[in-house]
Amino acid sequence: MRILVSNDDGYLAPGIAILSEQLSSVGQTIIVAPDRNRSAASHSLTLRRPIGVHQHSDSVYSVEGSPADCVHLALGGLLKDEPDMVVSGINDGPNLGDDVLYSGTVAAAVEGRNLGQPAIAVSMASFQPQHFETAAKVVTSLIEHMNKVPLPIDTILNVNVPDVPMDQLKGMRATRLGKRHAAQNATLEPTPRGDTMYWIGPAGAVSDASAGTDFNAVEEGFVSITPLQIDLTRFNAMQGLSDWLEHF
Repeated sequence: MRILVSNDDGYLAPGIAILSEQLSSVGQTIIVAPDRNRSAASHSLTLRRPIGVHQHSDSVYSVEGSPADCVHLALGGLLKDEPDMVVSGINDGPNLGDDVLYSGTVAAAVEGRNLGQPAIAVSMASFQPQHFETAAKVVTSLIEHMNKVPLPIDTILNVNVPDVPMDQLKGMRATRLGKRHAAQNATLEPTPRGDTMYWIGPAGAVSDASAGTDFNAVEEGFVSITPLQIDLTRFNAMQGLSDWLEHF
């Protein structure tokens, strides 16, 4: 098995190195990741300029672009041998609930699935993680299980792992995305030259961490595994929209 490993924290981030090393026990890994931190890049693609790629070893490439750029290039001609799956992470911080809309980590996995490969995004449920090895072992075990009992081909797994030693995990739960309140207001910061700059406000507080959500699972010490899909169509609204358009 050939496993493409990417992220949004950059190719030098500790999480991606630990993940790649652990996954080498189940396949041949190759890192194609941004040349710097591109957190919250979402699913952006670079279309109006060429993208620089630098090879640092036989199995490590850095890309002057977004996480989605990395996976798109890797699966679109950069690599001689096409990978069999895409694993994105280990992210330095959680990607729970609404976070998936902005996450470059999740976007890299989604791009892999969009281009036809099974995909997993994995994040630590802590902004100062101490136990990347736990998440790496969790993903390795998931891949081993997927090889024995395949999931539907269109599945993307969003995995969030409590920041604890492996033997302290309570187990794994299939979850749905929880919800946050709206983000806090932007913060104004004047510059020494009199210009006005803004900091995007922090993510909103959790508004739905009820049983069954990813927030709830992680809070209770379980690995949260949420199946994601690319098709954003709200199917249960189709008939209502059709009826509404009849009066247009």
